[in-house]
Amino acid sequence: MMLIPRPLGLLKMFLLTAFLLVGSQAAFAQTPAATPRPSPAVRDATRPPGAETQNPSAAPGTQQPPPQAPPGIQQLPPQAPPGIQQPPPQAPPGNPNVTPQTTTPPPDTEPSTIQEPREPAFPTVEQKPLPPMPNMTRLGVTSDNTLTLSLNDAVKRALENNNDIEIARDDVRLAETQLRSLEGIYDPLLSFTPQIDKRISPQQSRFAGSTTAGTISTTTYSMNPAVSKFFSTGGGSYELSFINSKTKTNSTASIFNPVYSGNLGLTFTQPLLRNRSIDNNRRQIRIQKKRLEQSDADFRLRTIEVISRVQQAYWELVFALRDEQNQLANLNLSRENLRRIEAQISVGTKAPLDRAEVQTELANRESTLLLSVQNVSIAENNLKQLIAKDPTAPEWSAQLTPTDTPKFDTAPVNLNDALKVARENRPELRRLRLQNDINGIDIQYFRNQTRPQIDIQSTLATTGLAGTPLTRIDPSTGEPILPPGNLIGGDSRMLGNLFGFGTRNVVVGVAISFPLHNRAAKANLAGARIQEEQLEASTRSQGQVIEVDVRNAAQSVETARRRVLSARDALANAELQLEGEQRLYQVGRSTTFLLFQRENALTNARNAELRAETDYNKALADLQRATSTTLRANNIIVDTPTP
Repeated sequence: MMLIPRPLGLLKMFLLTAFLLVGSQAAFAQTPAATPRPSPAVRDATRPPGAETQNPSAAPGTQQPPPQAPPGIQQLPPQAPPGIQQPPPQAPPGNPNVTPQTTTPPPDTEPSTIQEPREPAFPTVEQKPLPPMPNMTRLGVTSDNTLTLSLNDAVKRALENNNDIEIARDDVRLAETQLRSLEGIYDPLLSFTPQIDKRISPQQSRFAGSTTAGTISTTTYSMNPAVSKFFSTGGGSYELSFINSKTKTNSTASIFNPVYSGNLGLTFTQPLLRNRSIDNNRRQIRIQKKRLEQSDADFRLRTIEVISRVQQAYWELVFALRDEQNQLANLNLSRENLRRIEAQISVGTKAPLDRAEVQTELANRESTLLLSVQNVSIAENNLKQLIAKDPTAPEWSAQLTPTDTPKFDTAPVNLNDALKVARENRPELRRLRLQNDINGIDIQYFRNQTRPQIDIQSTLATTGLAGTPLTRIDPSTGEPILPPGNLIGGDSRMLGNLFGFGTRNVVVGVAISFPLHNRAAKANLAGARIQEEQLEASTRSQGQVIEVDVRNAAQSVETARRRVLSARDALANAELQLEGEQRLYQVGRSTTFLLFQRENALTNARNAELRAETDYNKALADLQRATSTTLRANNIIVDTPTP
């Protein structure tokens, strides 16, 4: 019997099929694609036929038909989906007894609701304020105490206040006083010997003029002035003396009481061999004159060194301040980038993670800025040490502001001229030349001391006598004894008789002396000649040192000059690269990381140019020191001491 389905059931089955088809398409549109499976044609050999499963995510109409059962195995028909009435299968021909079973359709079910995807809930991000600027104050320096300083002002302050220069200046003054002390040996020497001599002496004979007590009492008043002097030429000396006295006595044999007597004598001594051309006094004076010139050379050397150090410290401070400005500008660029990133994050065009990259770079640049502030303090303190007089000077609390900028000259250095000037002006070579002169003086002196000593000694003297006569009776004649009339008187009569040259004495002689071996003088002469050889070697060694010093200084100037030119080219290219990177960043074709790299490269290029210009000026100062032209280059005149 054939079962004919009803029209209402067919309509419900059609509507349910359409609804399921629409729902499966919507679910497939929201379900990610599954991993592709192997083709059904290639199946697992260990799996029995009919065990393959269909891909549930496959589109309708693309599923493979189920495999056929092997012969002799009955395969059950698939169940119809709920709500769809499946017609009973027809009996195969030849089996009329098989009755198809009918199934009761399940009740109708409501279709499932399709949910739309939700809108993403992004958190609200507010723009953060910029962090504060780092503290750039320096310890011990007040911002309201600013000292503007040019290079000439710094050099002038160093010349006035530097303790090393003051010590060298005092060395010159000390050498001058020592020279004057040695020259004092040639000053005339005036001496006086006032005396009162009272004597009472016993006498053994009455004819000696003794009194009844057998004694004679004598009182002598004397003042013996004398003038002596050594000659600075020839090695001679003289002494002029005036011996005068007034004597009172009770001797009965004396016909004058008091008696006035005087003696004027001149003694002259002149060496003929030893100590004639040079003696120890003249040797010491000549050596001290050379040492005075050496102290002047040392003063010039010390002054040149201090001025060179002032120049080095000044340009180092200029570099430190300009480097601080560059690091501050670089930090401001990073702060501007952070402000821009914060604005973009607040409107949602940038992720909050981009803030971390900018803040990391900002922290690194703040650290670099603080290091540059420390370098400013170090450079400033080094300059203050050279220009301040003591630790309590007001300059220590001042903020130094240099007014000079680094200079640059494209002309190269002439090495030959620099070497020539250095050989002529270096104080070290001048000191060695003066030391060689001192050694020549020693050789001359010790050679002179090997000669015998032959001195001419001469004396010229005149005497005078006067007194008050006493009344004496000649016992043989009984008449009074009358003294000569030219002797009667006081001091004036005595001086008249003295300068009348009526009584005089003249002595001329030669004093000869010499050691038998004179080993001391010969050994001293040999030692002086050994020192001469040492000085020659020292001069050659110092010449080589100066040669190396000038060559290195000239090479430093030339290298710094080339570095300045290269640094300027690098700076120009770095500016172009940063400008291009900024344009790419504005149109979204670059990243923050690349922009930071270009900014850091520009800052490094600026610092490289500053460093090269600073090193060039420092190298020029060092070349001036090596050639001893520092004083002339800075218009400094040093007074030469006069021996």
